[in-house]
Amino acid sequence: MVLEDYKDIIGTCAAITTIGHMLSGTVICKDIHKKRTSEGFDPMPFLGGVGMSILMLRYAWMLGDPTMIKVNVFGLIANTVYMAVYCYYSPHMKDTLALISKAVIFVAVFLAYTQVEHPDKVEYRYGIITTMLLLFLIASPLIHLRKIIETKDTSILPFPLIVMGTAVSFQWLLYGLIINNVFVIFQNSVGFVLSLAQLSLFIIFPSKSSKTPVPNVEKKKD
Repeated sequence: MVLEDYKDIIGTCAAITTIGHMLSGTVICKDIHKKRTSEGFDPMPFLGGVGMSILMLRYAWMLGDPTMIKVNVFGLIANTVYMAVYCYYSPHMKDTLALISKAVIFVAVFLAYTQVEHPDKVEYRYGIITTMLLLFLIASPLIHLRKIIETKDTSILPFPLIVMGTAVSFQWLLYGLIINNVFVIFQNSVGFVLSLAQLSLFIIFPSKSSKTPVPNVEKKKD
């Protein structure tokens, strides 16, 4: 395969783009800090990011892929910091802690599964699990699809995150083809399509918040 000659380059580019995607959470944290409250912000991108980083780190460890390991270690650190900011400004700490507890149990169950599954089958079956969870996380913004269609407004969608996610999915798709891993290929091919579908919504329904109203300047009377 011609792409194999560019494995290190594509892997490095995919890692850098993924890190850039993960750093986009700082924009949300900046808004939380500015408002001095995390109320009205969805914690799932951060909490889901922590959980998926842990689960994908375990999968990368199975594959023995240093690029994937480094990316997910960074993702775990970054999303943990974002979640800490969310908790610090949370006005409903009890509910937030309850949500975190559920996420911890959820992740622990799958990590425990990797310890009891047959060594010859765990990589394939765990790959299916992480694939389904990752695709669910990527597609999660589409839960607002009905509201977007009704209001014809996409301002609720995180445009920078979706753009970066599209680039990330495409580059990891190329990397998956190089290492010939069916799960990396499937995850990112479907993720790429889902990201493109979300981007198309910005073309069909432009964000109303991006439209700056023209001020009505009255002419002064002489």
